[in-house]
Amino acid sequence: MLRAIKLIGILSLLFNTFLMLGQVGIDSNVSKFTVRGKVVESETQDPIANVNIEINGGSYTTTNIFGEFRVEAKKGDELTIRHKDFETIFYTIQSNERILVKVEPEEQDKFFSKRSKESESPKFNHYIDSAEVYLKRDAKRSIQFVIDAIEVSDSKKENAEAYEVLGDINMYWKQYDLAVSNYRTSLRDNSVNEIKLKLALAYKENKNYQESIQQYNDINKKSLSNYQLVTLYEGLGDVYKAIQQYDAAIQSYQDGLKLAQKHLITPKITDLNSKIAEVYNDKGSVREAQNFFSSSLRLAEGENKKRAVEEKVKVADFESKNLNYSNEITLRKQALEDIIDIQLDSVLGNESPLTTQKQNYKIGKAYAFQKDIPNAIKYLEKSIEEADDREDLIVKKDATRGLSEVYRDAGQYDKALMAYQSYVDIVDKIYLLKEQEISQATKFGKDLVAKQNRINSLESQKDLADTKYQLNTEQTKRQQLLIYSLFGGVLLLLVGAFLMFKYIRQQRLANNLLALKSLRSQMNPHFIFNALNSVNSFIASNDERTANKYLSDFSLLMRAVLENSEEDFIPLEKEIELLQLYTKLEHFRFKDRFDYDIKVDENVNKTDFVIPPMLLQPYIENAVWHGLRYKKSKGYLEIVIAQTKPNEISITITDDGIGRKRSKEIKTQHQKNQNSKGMGNIKKRVSILNDMYKDKVDVFVTDLKDAEDTGTKVVVTLKKN
Repeated sequence: MLRAIKLIGILSLLFNTFLMLGQVGIDSNVSKFTVRGKVVESETQDPIANVNIEINGGSYTTTNIFGEFRVEAKKGDELTIRHKDFETIFYTIQSNERILVKVEPEEQDKFFSKRSKESESPKFNHYIDSAEVYLKRDAKRSIQFVIDAIEVSDSKKENAEAYEVLGDINMYWKQYDLAVSNYRTSLRDNSVNEIKLKLALAYKENKNYQESIQQYNDINKKSLSNYQLVTLYEGLGDVYKAIQQYDAAIQSYQDGLKLAQKHLITPKITDLNSKIAEVYNDKGSVREAQNFFSSSLRLAEGENKKRAVEEKVKVADFESKNLNYSNEITLRKQALEDIIDIQLDSVLGNESPLTTQKQNYKIGKAYAFQKDIPNAIKYLEKSIEEADDREDLIVKKDATRGLSEVYRDAGQYDKALMAYQSYVDIVDKIYLLKEQEISQATKFGKDLVAKQNRINSLESQKDLADTKYQLNTEQTKRQQLLIYSLFGGVLLLLVGAFLMFKYIRQQRLANNLLALKSLRSQMNPHFIFNALNSVNSFIASNDERTANKYLSDFSLLMRAVLENSEEDFIPLEKEIELLQLYTKLEHFRFKDRFDYDIKVDENVNKTDFVIPPMLLQPYIENAVWHGLRYKKSKGYLEIVIAQTKPNEISITITDDGIGRKRSKEIKTQHQKNQNSKGMGNIKKRVSILNDMYKDKVDVFVTDLKDAEDTGTKVVVTLKKN
């Protein structure tokens, strides 16, 4: 008896080591994994940012500026990739493989996608993917792949990814202190929210509770996706629960639950209801716990069968703790039926709480507490049999001891003694097994430390290489300093020359502005003189009413001309108004000589373009006074403003008058001088403005047609700012 007690004490000390090494099968509680991917344009390999990435289980994220994404998923989940510029892509997740989505242009500028496992860094990605494949199978091999990845990494981003995977490995194998170090190193090179959440979890598992809370609180919640924010609140709740701050834990879980319900993140809704129930139970609020467990049980039934069984087992444990053995038995029997179905499709390791041997053992214990001896014996024996088949010594030990106690309580002391002797034999086996596992754990720990030291050595070598590079850079800088000093004098000369050039340019600009002002001052008197001649002709013909009307319109035109006289450019809209008013005035005088039409293309945005004031007036004046006025029949003047290019318009002034050649022949010497001055003025203005504003205005004059009245065509081209 004393020997058995001693062995049990030793087993309790070694239990943690057993848990660490027991994860060689399938871990039923860790069904999700991280899927990494990238979305690029196939021809240019340019990344596509802000692509919507969604998992049908509720996870959601978007690609970053590098086109990369990472999302939590499990095997069989459907990955949906959406973006406005290509068709939606659906893909079923098979493993945590790296995914590259290439978007290629089809006919009619449509897009389609092609999935590929190629990458711009194939060697590095090969090592990282291999490390993730072996993460749960072989820690040493997985870490070796990470070491290989670090050796070939050539950027901080890749280095951060390697250390993140190393942290994932150490988290899985419960080396939480190493995981904390790895995640911190990863964050040093690349600050990613996903890694920040992992670091907070690693702090919690390493029992650095305050550091975990601080890490969670330091994360910028606005930068998280909805799923990540729910995970943050859940993680905070887990930490508060671990340090028995139950009210804070409930508040964090409730915050996460509200967000999960708002965005329909179904798995998290179930998990958070269950966790709130657990906290209320730990707090002693059984009724509130029952309410939340009822919700979690109902929600789990709506998910997959495995999740439903997990929740039934958890609620059964709650009923057992609160001595509701009948409810516990009912739930565990239901769970047993579902577990049998699950085992047809997957293998459940002995560490899983969903094994049939564990459930039969707990059903037997519940019957024992109810003093139902026959059923207690039945289920305990069944548990022992199943545990023996599956080589589950821990459950076999517990069930055998429970069976001994049931026989003892039933007064069947011979059977109780036999069962107890079997129990002692099992304890001996476990003790021997634990000694072997301790040896393996020691070797395993040494191997992990050696691998970690190798990684630290690599990091040190990289730091040393960086230091040497910096020293070489400094030496090179000193050598370059001498060279730069020699060039300094030349540079000063160049700067002096530049300043001189700038001064000359400013002087030239000032001269141009002065010349423009002078030319504008010449334009206005010339225009006024011509207009007053028209008024004089009306007065001479005793047409007082028409003269008054003409003077009224003329005053409006003069007011607008004077307002714009100091501007290099005015909006096209204003120039068109001036043009309409001026043409109207000319038509007033020569109604019997010509008709006119001003057409503005509806596509022209008149507010987008500017034009030198009074640029078009001299061309219209020439068309009327030197072309249409001398035409034998009634002529026609057309002004068309049209959009030729997105940033360019053309203004075409055409008349079917006598043409430039005949006009010169019939002009007096005085008329030739006046016309020459007016057109020369325009040419100078255009030349100066183009010099100042980089060819903004272009004027082209040609004959309209080959006939007696050749007419004239003027095309003025304006470019947008």
